[in-house]
Amino acid sequence: MRNGSRRPARRPGRYVLVLAFLALAAGPARAEIDFSGSWASINHEDALERGAGPNPADWAGLPFNESGRAKALAFNQSVISEPERICWFQTQWHIAAGPFSLRMWAVPDPVTGRVQAWMVGAWETRAPMTIWMDGRPRPSANAPHDQTGFTTGVWNGNELVATTTHLKTGYMRRNGAASSDQATITTHFRRHGNLLTVTLFMDDPVYLTEPYILSRAYNLSNNPVPIGGPPCIVGDEGVESGRVPHYLPGDNPYVGEMTKRYGIPVDALMGGAETMYPEYRDRLKDTFKMPEPCKINCGT
Repeated sequence: MRNGSRRPARRPGRYVLVLAFLALAAGPARAEIDFSGSWASINHEDALERGAGPNPADWAGLPFNESGRAKALAFNQSVISEPERICWFQTQWHIAAGPFSLRMWAVPDPVTGRVQAWMVGAWETRAPMTIWMDGRPRPSANAPHDQTGFTTGVWNGNELVATTTHLKTGYMRRNGAASSDQATITTHFRRHGNLLTVTLFMDDPVYLTEPYILSRAYNLSNNPVPIGGPPCIVGDEGVESGRVPHYLPGDNPYVGEMTKRYGIPVDALMGGAETMYPEYRDRLKDTFKMPEPCKINCGT
């Protein structure tokens, strides 16, 4: 160096700070959306599912295998009148299969302030849903299962994708279409202004041959949605003591009800993956019989 001068020593810390700033400026490869707030359910969608419940023995559009169909045919609605099942929690599938609104909020990490988890408030028939966003590992397959399950979330662009495992058995449809304890639910949360769309995919190797998809929509509401809902009270609904209501194979009395009412063939009502697709209508052309005009309770 000239005149014996020395160049100042480099400070590695300065370059580390610059690189960190550039990384922050570039932003993470995701677009986090704020889902916080109360979301009012739009219950005219699939009104039977949201309200009184679907018709008995109507499983059209469900990708049943033989085990799923047999399980559904054995279901007797009186089973939920048993004292031990009156307040029976449903799985997280009930977010879309039930009639209730949602309330969501973020839980920050106490150190970094980043979102550690998203919470979906409980209702009287469903436990709260915790969507872990901190990358924690999934429990062992042998870990306990419950109606809450274990849920982790990731961002896919501007949608939140939540994956739920470790669930107990439950129902996909309130007329006996069951889900097993091996099921996985993948839930997509998408926000479009004041509209929230929730789409669920059910993968169940025990009862289904393909994923089953169910979608719900909600409006942002200024009225706070209660967390937990009213308490469930166990009562005596007159179910015969010591007997679990059920139907033996071939004894379900509702199998032909939808055929008489709407002319839909029994084969279509028994479900199966083929009933999910529009092409299945071609198979019904020769077997469909137009029902008689409605004479009572026909609506407007």
